[in-house]
Amino acid sequence: MANNILAGKVGIISGALNEHSIAWKVAQRAHAEGARFVLTNAPLAMRMGEINKLSEECNAPIIPADATSTEELEALFSGAQEKLGGKIDFVLHSIGMSANIRKKKHYGELDYKFFQQTIDVSAMSFHKMMAVAEKQDAMNEWGSIVALSYIAAQRAFLDYTDMTQAKAMLESIARSYGQRFGKLKKVRVNTISQSPTKTTAGTGITGFDAFYNFADMMSPLGNAPAEACADYCISLFSDLTRYVTMQNLMHDGGFSTTGISAEIVDVLTKVSGASQE
Repeated sequence: MANNILAGKVGIISGALNEHSIAWKVAQRAHAEGARFVLTNAPLAMRMGEINKLSEECNAPIIPADATSTEELEALFSGAQEKLGGKIDFVLHSIGMSANIRKKKHYGELDYKFFQQTIDVSAMSFHKMMAVAEKQDAMNEWGSIVALSYIAAQRAFLDYTDMTQAKAMLESIARSYGQRFGKLKKVRVNTISQSPTKTTAGTGITGFDAFYNFADMMSPLGNAPAEACADYCISLFSDLTRYVTMQNLMHDGGFSTTGISAEIVDVLTKVSGASQE
């Protein structure tokens, strides 16, 4: 149910590829809550996805931009302000890519050129985005910038390879730029550490289904779905969270603070019993 908590606010939402994307759900919720916004993604991702459908549904213009390019980000922020009629209230960074993961390279055989691309696309783009916003004075006071992260930034997970370092860097950038932007413009910067989610990017990771089920059994509330993550993003875009900044906010059903669950114990007990027969 919509409460119109983003009425009058305008923003930029990146990373909506298809209806499975968290950014897609965020756009739908932002539209329902009264916001106006620009959609953006890299030109290649736009050709692969269905962003035009979302644009029509939300009456949101599209400005293609490669988030690794400062020049294209400058065009994005200036274009968004022109189309929306003023400065920006919220930005969603939902951008991540690892060619190493796509090519199923394990951590000991990473291609370092791919590794650099992973960092540039998945983390450094967040800094570039905010640096451009600062230079253009594009953000309204008390604006909100949110990026999507994952608990692998703090813990080792098999097959997440170089995205682990990218997410750690992403969260560090949020803290450092959050301090700067807070002092400059009262803009808050946060990351959301989301449950494993069945997005196009997520399901490309080897063993994703097994880990998804493991996390679901571990989490007291179960895995948080994409729709719930969208709700959380909307709360951070709203004025209800004005004094929340420089935080990595866990949105994982309790996974991050659960040692072990009864469901996992039950599975392990059955496996142990079967192996002794």
